[in-house]
Amino acid sequence: MHRLPLRVLDALVLLWLVTTLTFALLHLAPGDPATLLIAPTATAEEAARVRATLGLDAPLLVQYARWLGGVLTGDLGTSLIRALPVRTVIAEALPVSLFLGGVSMLISFVAGTLLGLVQALRAAPRVDRALSLVSVALFAAPSFWLALALVALFTSGVALLGLPEYLRLPAFGMQSPASAGDAAWSDRWRHAVLPLLVLSVPGVAGVARYARQSIRDASGAPFVTSAYARGLSRSRVEWRYVLRLSLTPLVVLFGLTLPGVIAGSVFVEQVFAWPGLGRAMMSAIGARDYPVVLGLTLVYAASVIAANLLADWCLWLLDPRRRQ
Repeated sequence: MHRLPLRVLDALVLLWLVTTLTFALLHLAPGDPATLLIAPTATAEEAARVRATLGLDAPLLVQYARWLGGVLTGDLGTSLIRALPVRTVIAEALPVSLFLGGVSMLISFVAGTLLGLVQALRAAPRVDRALSLVSVALFAAPSFWLALALVALFTSGVALLGLPEYLRLPAFGMQSPASAGDAAWSDRWRHAVLPLLVLSVPGVAGVARYARQSIRDASGAPFVTSAYARGLSRSRVEWRYVLRLSLTPLVVLFGLTLPGVIAGSVFVEQVFAWPGLGRAMMSAIGARDYPVVLGLTLVYAASVIAANLLADWCLWLLDPRRRQ
């Protein structure tokens, strides 16, 4: 990894460009947060005092220098609306997004890889075609449609059909207000089922399609044919050679989707009222809360860039040709 320092430098420059562009677009857009905080009956002097308190009266370059200087010292600023440090806002919302994104990605890659393996090596042609058709349909399904369909089926539908109460899944929030103790843990998992399904179902379908093609390409490699010629069992060849060879493109896919652990649940958090980073970002944008939007943009951009660096490093470990 002799190019690692250069790649890290490129990543830092890219991160600076993304956050700087976001800062410029936010502040150059018409209006500012002060309009939401100033009373309609406020005088011009009172309005100017509020803008000065928020630091919005300074020239744009001065505001940018203050913000960038704070970032370099670990200070992301204070929320203009909630009057909390941006780091606190992020710290409160990050575990929610990590839970949804992490669990859904684990389900997507484990189930998707196993499904792709079955399709590529074990399934009959008709079964393979049927699974491929279902995978394409689920992968192409819009998230909002899938979310509404699952709510209609497992929340409203269960109630309308008079099915047992334990089959009815909550559609909103992380936990029922009345739950406590040991019951709270199971209640949270019940609330998590629908959001995780909306995130995982398209993920499983996409990974399965990718893994199927990757495994089929690997199974036709010359050394796989040679392994069969040496008398190795089918299961040993598949697990030791085929699956290992197909890991390289799957690692690339993992690196590309890894930022989704943090940034991939924006819509789901809004629909199911989960207080994660996505919901915090949407609320901050609606309120023109500049520090929160910039802080979350920094987190999102850093996660995407770090995921790409991690994928490159994993490929360097898995593929000896990259070490030459």
